[in-house]
Amino acid sequence: MSSSTDITLDQRAEKLRDALGARIVFAGDPDYDAVRMPWNVAVDQRPFAVVTPESAEEVVAVVRAVTAAGLRMAPQSTGHAAPGLAEAGLSDTVLVRLARLRGVTVQPESRTAIVLGGSHWNDVLAAAAPHGLTALHGSAGDVSVAGYSLSGGVSFYSRAHGLGINAVRAVQIVTADGALIRASADENADLFWAVRGGSGAFGIIVSLEIDLLPYADVFAGMLLWDASFTAAVSRAWATWTASAPESVTSTLRVLHLPPLPELPPFLSGRSVVVVDGAVLESDERATELLHSLRELRPEIDTFSRIPADALVHVHMDPPQPTPAVTRHRMLRALPEDAVAAFVAASKDPGLFIAELRHVGGAAARPVPGGGAVSAVAGEYIAHSVAAAPVPEAIPGALAAATAYVDAFEPWTGDALALTFLDGGMDRAPGFGASLDRLREQKAQWDPRNVFAAANPV
Repeated sequence: MSSSTDITLDQRAEKLRDALGARIVFAGDPDYDAVRMPWNVAVDQRPFAVVTPESAEEVVAVVRAVTAAGLRMAPQSTGHAAPGLAEAGLSDTVLVRLARLRGVTVQPESRTAIVLGGSHWNDVLAAAAPHGLTALHGSAGDVSVAGYSLSGGVSFYSRAHGLGINAVRAVQIVTADGALIRASADENADLFWAVRGGSGAFGIIVSLEIDLLPYADVFAGMLLWDASFTAAVSRAWATWTASAPESVTSTLRVLHLPPLPELPPFLSGRSVVVVDGAVLESDERATELLHSLRELRPEIDTFSRIPADALVHVHMDPPQPTPAVTRHRMLRALPEDAVAAFVAASKDPGLFIAELRHVGGAAARPVPGGGAVSAVAGEYIAHSVAAAPVPEAIPGALAAATAYVDAFEPWTGDALALTFLDGGMDRAPGFGASLDRLREQKAQWDPRNVFAAANPV
């Protein structure tokens, strides 16, 4: 990245140590392995160094020090998207971990929240719930708000309220020149457009302002059957979603679960088929809408009115760092042949999760005044997760995850969902028609390509 070729890496490290002191951790330092580890522990990311700032001012100091040393940097809050970041190579890159930059301030009158750059959705939900509010969060509470929101953000509210990216009102960002600036529809509007989709490629987000939703509780839950019912459940769910109102967002999944003691007995060592989601209706209307699925007599039925902050637990995403590979495709439709393809492909025991997410509705409609990404073009997301507990398991896991999504090739559209992108995938379809303008903005705001991102533009 640097135009200087006469400075060794040791000299660059010395410059960083002089500028940042004990806050910077290098390979060989006692804490290096701990601080470089992402949430997806299947990724062996080995950056040149790691720094963990605790304030916006420290982020500014980090950016100035790293650029002065002629190195690149990559912001990372949790590391759910680590595969995309690691594949670009991090040998000349300082990983800027935002794990200590967490905090949420709710403004109930305006139904907004100011969220620090390393905050998780659990932080937002805990702060919003006492005010009878919630957010366009994802299916896991330990995902970072900034990374999720600025890469699209598909939630159980998406069909009714659109993508999480459209809830972002403003960001405070440290740019490549070490300036801390605000970007919104009224200030640095071009940058605000770019960061809503371009995310970490344009700087380090130290805080963002997001809209909240006026839900204290929601009707949500799951229906679970043994996997032997997959064909019947899949056909019923496909028919159900074809006419479901936009107030309903749901997923269909087959889970192949190992016999682990930390799993509840009704899941441990089993293969099951699950329908879960949220129905933003009255109890009576929700019960009416769920009737056709309940007629299939699920083994477990948890759909009921629950506190809004409990919705994040419905999808049963792993609560601990998990080594896995994933793949996805956007589907234009889900005809009978596609349902049959799901039933067949989901039987692969090499998969941890074979999933179809119903999107469409508001999630598929571009928003006037939105950013580089404001919608996902497609009605369903075919998504796979395969566990890779050791490095030797990665090729087989990747083959299983890829074979699942390839089964939907006849119904696959041109788009991809940035939030679901993993390593080894072309990012261009995730940016769509915005890619050229994004690259123009990248050249303007980061002409030396200082910032590395999981989804580079």
